Amino acid sequence: MTLLLGDSSAPYQAFTETLRQRLPASIRLSVREPNGSVGASDLVVAVGMKAAESAASDPRSPILAVMVPKSGYDSLFLGQKMPQGISAIYLDQPWERQVDFLYAVLPDVERVGLLYSPETRLEISPLLNSVANHGGSVVAQSVQSAERLFSSLERVLSGSDVLLAIPDSRIYNATSIRNILLTSYRHEVPLIGLSQGYVNAGALAAIFTLPEQIAEQTAKQIVAFEQRRGLAAPSYPEHFTISLNNQVARSLEIRLPSESDIRKRMRNTGGAER
Repeated sequence: MTLLLGDSSAPYQAFTETLRQRLPASIRLSVREPNGSVGASDLVVAVGMKAAESAASDPRSPILAVMVPKSGYDSLFLGQKMPQGISAIYLDQPWERQVDFLYAVLPDVERVGLLYSPETRLEISPLLNSVANHGGSVVAQSVQSAERLFSSLERVLSGSDVLLAIPDSRIYNATSIRNILLTSYRHEVPLIGLSQGYVNAGALAAIFTLPEQIAEQTAKQIVAFEQRRGLAAPSYPEHFTISLNNQVARSLEIRLPSESDIRKRMRNTGGAER
């Protein structure tokens, strides 16, 4: 079995270490980086988009792509014929869970701001429905270019109570995120982020899945594959982590519920771990 790592950074190492701990000793992993032909294997576990792209270019084995955004997986594999089998464990959260989390943190929100680029292949209908189920509406703005990002952001923030970040690297990246957060803060509109890094940088809260949590889910799928020689359908993470920024909450005069209360509210609306 081949474990193809996107790089050797800390998240990938944490994933690998947890995966090794969770797999039975009978399953041996050959760890590689995507720097050449992948070759044939019982199963290729591709970790990250770089690894998934490498595996897709040489599809001689079943592929389980993990720690990849759904939009990235769809752009790479949707409609492609992969006779050996292909599946995924996405990095991002399902819309319903993100919206349930948002309303568990901010139950009185009416207008949810959203920025997206056309390249995301955004399926916005489930988001609209989820927000509507909570009695709210979505203020969405397509960003056509990096030059238009902040004019689009200003328009969204002027009509929104909260800004919901999505895994769209054309909008939310190392170059732009600080200014997005500063602009949101100036408008007194909290941002719901995608990782601990967002909260550290000034987001009000974030819901995300750690590499270790995805590794545990991956181990279960590998064991199941060994037993039935087939892959399950692509899926979202089973488990998630919550992070809150109490300093930002105080500055914006927002009273944050506790993490346990947030999870309880999400369970009541169906958005907790299943």
